Amino acid sequence: MVIRTYQPRDQDAVIELWGRCGLLAPQNNPVADIQRKLADSPELFLVGVMEAGIVATVMAGYEGHRGWINYLAVAPHLQKGGHGRRIMERAEELLCELGCPKINLQVRSTNTRVIEFYERLGFSCDPVTSMGKRLIVDEPLER
Repeated sequence: MVIRTYQPRDQDAVIELWGRCGLLAPQNNPVADIQRKLADSPELFLVGVMEAGIVATVMAGYEGHRGWINYLAVAPHLQKGGHGRRIMERAEELLCELGCPKINLQVRSTNTRVIEFYERLGFSCDPVTSMGKRLIVDEPLER
């Protein structure tokens, strides 16, 4: 797998992969999420490519205090093959280069398989409550 920066031509393949991985939610429009990422640190939006096309993604972010991970995805038929670990390692390298001291991420508490994956990568549950407030309500993606 070759890891590279997202390119606009990748959009359809990335959204399709996110759908296969169960990352699309009614409250999030992936096209809008991609456009927002491209407006802010697009170099932290990575894709993993193999002969078959895009097989992995990760959106990393850093606002000067903490790094964040979003949209980590690996094609279902390639999961447990080290691809998620590799693309996360690359995201971590980029965040370290920016001086990022810690990475945060959110996983639905019912998604135990993904929680176990992140634990194997050295992540642990912090004693915090995750809260959110939606400022923009995107139109749902038409399928």
